[in-house]
Amino acid sequence: MGVPLDRPVSAEEMAVAELNAQALGLSTDVLMENAGRVVAEEAVRPPLPPGARVGVVAGPGNNGGDGLCAAHYLLDWGYHPEVWMVQPPSQIRTSAARRCYERVARRCPVHVGIPTSSELGAYPLILDALLGTGQTGPLRPPFREAVQSIRTSGAPVLSVDVPTGATDPEGLRPQRTVALAAPKVEFGDGSAGEVTVRDIGIPDAAWRETGPGDFLFFRRARAAEPRGRTGRLVVIGGGPYAGAPALAGLAALRAGAERATIYAPGGAADRIQSFSPNLIVRPFGRDRFTQADVGPVLRFLDQTPPRAVVMGMGIGTESETLEALRGLTRSIVGRYPCVIDADALAVLPEIVRGRTLAHPVLATPNGGEFIRVFHGPKDHAPEERRAVALRASQELGLTLVAKGDPDLITDGHEIYENRHHALAMTVGGAGDVLGGVIGSLLAQGLGASAAARLGTYWVGEAGLRVAATRGDGLMATDLIEELPAVLVAGLNRVRHPE
Repeated sequence: MGVPLDRPVSAEEMAVAELNAQALGLSTDVLMENAGRVVAEEAVRPPLPPGARVGVVAGPGNNGGDGLCAAHYLLDWGYHPEVWMVQPPSQIRTSAARRCYERVARRCPVHVGIPTSSELGAYPLILDALLGTGQTGPLRPPFREAVQSIRTSGAPVLSVDVPTGATDPEGLRPQRTVALAAPKVEFGDGSAGEVTVRDIGIPDAAWRETGPGDFLFFRRARAAEPRGRTGRLVVIGGGPYAGAPALAGLAALRAGAERATIYAPGGAADRIQSFSPNLIVRPFGRDRFTQADVGPVLRFLDQTPPRAVVMGMGIGTESETLEALRGLTRSIVGRYPCVIDADALAVLPEIVRGRTLAHPVLATPNGGEFIRVFHGPKDHAPEERRAVALRASQELGLTLVAKGDPDLITDGHEIYENRHHALAMTVGGAGDVLGGVIGSLLAQGLGASAAARLGTYWVGEAGLRVAATRGDGLMATDLIEELPAVLVAGLNRVRHPE
């Protein structure tokens, strides 16, 4: 089986890991079976006497399925569980939970409705399997009434994974909680009682590698939200190379940005605009960025503030350009979420070291840039490469995406790997596409680590799909055109995981 984590995780991260475990071949049924068994094992710990009655108060989701599966094991071990379904069995939400219900429906008493406190007070133990991870805000009926009955019953309570009402002052405060696979962030105030973390078989790769579950990080638009304020991205790049910022801007649009505005030297602006009418291009100066362009660029940013900035693609390494990059980077990082790529990476460490930044900075070096700028190992030794990435992220206070095989993603605390890509993606421009996708996700409100994890997996999946038909003939523009189809498939998968 797997190894439980020793750090608290959010409901979102738990859901991502479960979906990634399923992609690795571990079904929801297996996860629920493992969860039910460990819950039952925790339930029968002393002082519960052999053969005792146990009240299982279950909701219609997978948390309820875990409790129902625990009832199955309790029956096999000679105990006498009684189930209270606070909503009708017809409302059970997943096939795995339904199968667990059907296993106990004819073997033990099953009541539909909200138990009274006197009914629950007769049990020496109550299993709280009403709501698991993902619950937010105040409790609503019928869960609120069920929790009130449990609270006033006076019976000892064992909560499954997360106490019901963990975010509600009137929620349950159990004596014990069995946390499945990892402790949860809701446990910070001590309201979960005695917490025991139990393994349910989630493999280490589901936590440490990107996977299709990462599409849960994607922020889907809602009709009522002011979209014009949430997806505006600026790409600062171009000069000797006009294609690079254009690729980043087009990728950002395909990844959901509402607007991609490219700030480019005047000599490159017309060439960049010629790539697509969907791009907005603002020219500054002449053939390449110079120190004289720094003030006008910053003033324009102040007039139309973006939600994120991507900087560095195709700018070049002339000395006057590097000086301009120093001025731009020093003023922009910390003011906006930023992705720093390509030529801008050379000036980044000296600017961010020792600073406390109000907004995240992501650095996306390729193999050579990782060696030159962040002192990565020249022989690409895997363990040393991981150690250097982690140390550089910690020392500089940024999120690092070290592209390679595998891609390494670290915020200085946790480190993830993306192995999901095609060898043909070493083609020029693929890194610009990745930078645009990650920048787009930042502009849409994702955190730095989530944007990097989803971005690398998403572009990698696009590369695998293109390579399946075009092999080594893959081009960066092919990746951009494949991004929407990958997103649709990814969202469908996380919405309908069974």
